[in-house]
Amino acid sequence: MVTSKAALVAGLTLAGQASAALQPITMKGTKFFYENGTQFYIKGIAYQQDAAGAGGETTTGTFKDPLADAAACKRDVPIMAAAGTNAIRTYAIDPTADHSACMALLDAAGIYVISDLSEPSTSINRDDPRWDVTLYKRYTAVIDEMSKYSNVIGFFAGNEVSNNATNTDASAYVKAAVRDSKNYIKDNVKRWMGVGYAANDDAKIRSEMAHYFNCGNQSEAIDFWGYNIYEWCGQNTIQGSGYQDQIDFFKNYSVPVFFAEYGCNIPNGADGRIFEETTALYSDAMTGVFSGGIVYMYFEEDNDYGLVKVSGNTATPMKNYQKLKTNVLAAKPSAVELDAYKPTNEPAECPDVTSNWQVTGDALPPTPDESLCECMYNSLTCVPNSSVKPTAYGELFGVVCGNDPAACAGIQGNVSTGVYGSYAMCNSLQQLGYVMDQYYKNQKYASTACDFNGQASANGAAKADPTCSAALKSAEAANAVAATATAGSGNGGTGGTSGGAAATSSSFASPLAMKSFFTVADMAVGMYVVVAMGVGAGMVML
Repeated sequence: MVTSKAALVAGLTLAGQASAALQPITMKGTKFFYENGTQFYIKGIAYQQDAAGAGGETTTGTFKDPLADAAACKRDVPIMAAAGTNAIRTYAIDPTADHSACMALLDAAGIYVISDLSEPSTSINRDDPRWDVTLYKRYTAVIDEMSKYSNVIGFFAGNEVSNNATNTDASAYVKAAVRDSKNYIKDNVKRWMGVGYAANDDAKIRSEMAHYFNCGNQSEAIDFWGYNIYEWCGQNTIQGSGYQDQIDFFKNYSVPVFFAEYGCNIPNGADGRIFEETTALYSDAMTGVFSGGIVYMYFEEDNDYGLVKVSGNTATPMKNYQKLKTNVLAAKPSAVELDAYKPTNEPAECPDVTSNWQVTGDALPPTPDESLCECMYNSLTCVPNSSVKPTAYGELFGVVCGNDPAACAGIQGNVSTGVYGSYAMCNSLQQLGYVMDQYYKNQKYASTACDFNGQASANGAAKADPTCSAALKSAEAANAVAATATAGSGNGGTGGTSGGAAATSSSFASPLAMKSFFTVADMAVGMYVVVAMGVGAGMVML
């Protein structure tokens, strides 16, 4: 008998509605709990195809939403459930897709979801960090979609974004995303849903990274910490694998910590994994600090980390799946009841700015505000001509900011001092209009100061919307501070600098951050802009 896809989805959805929804998960101190007060440990599997390489990244820019394929979920959910799985991690979902069938199947199987908020083409890029309106819309759309389901624990605002000492500036933008995602949930969702970060295991920055995301105002800090760790390979021990070092480090952490990915495939590939670390993870030696973990990954692919081989509509568990299943089902972690648990750990101190860590804990990039950006652009007296292509933006930024750096203060951000222009979160066109207009004003509206070789013109239709006036005045006050700011204070003091230079994102002083001004289409002109900035003062604009 042939069953239509629509009928399959409807049937699965009804089946899920017929069963009681899973209790929402909440957190207290360093632990997760079911709503009824029983402690919850994550026994998870990473569930997404084409998440190339450990770390869940993809080089193609495309992804397949694993929670929008009802037939695949019907095939795979029973296999995961049979292995004692109670949570999955997804790396990218389409917030416009229908997830009801898969979420009902997961709910009926007792499986929760933690999902990344980004997707490959809309994420915070470690080499080009921004937190802007486009990203904010993406993140909040995922929250809107997934908050419908009680079996969603929360989200990751980033995955291994800062992954070594050369790109720590990106962490400021990820933490801003954490702050704004948490605030959005607080304002729009009637239950707790956490927002965390998944970090890699880089020895030079892992301590600073964990402290940075946990420090300061807790409305801006992570709700949980995910650790992508592949230290335990084959036969090993808690001491020999380095797990004891992690226990010692995180024993004073103030929020839940779990392995967001684990499952080393050395020395014998995926099917040689014996998952001794799984037994250790749920033993008394670790459960006082860690709340479980997520094995990477369900699908066997070219990276050779899979538990299950999928061919067409057939899924075949591998030998290492059986090892994991045995160890997870045998795990009986010690638990504490919610009411009896009295947390004592305090948030970490923010790390100093050093040569290995370039981000102050004193301030974050601004919250994306589409209406403010639109108000600003509509008020400009000098704007780019509509014929100017995005590929030309780089040269124009170089010319304006090279000749008049003060004109660009409102779109820059310095992560080491914590000083950010109000319009750092606007799109490239809006930012270009802003710097052109600032230059025009600084030249006292000279007739030739809004031409840029025919690429801009005075905007006779400029109008300041009365409803925008207060917001624009506030933004300009912040931009005036950004224009005059020099050195930072607080945790970025001289005592901890170790000779490290200040890190500027969206700053023309930094070649890497140059791309922060550009959309994908603009990146081809990045090198030109670096050169333009070097000779900007000698370029003739008038």
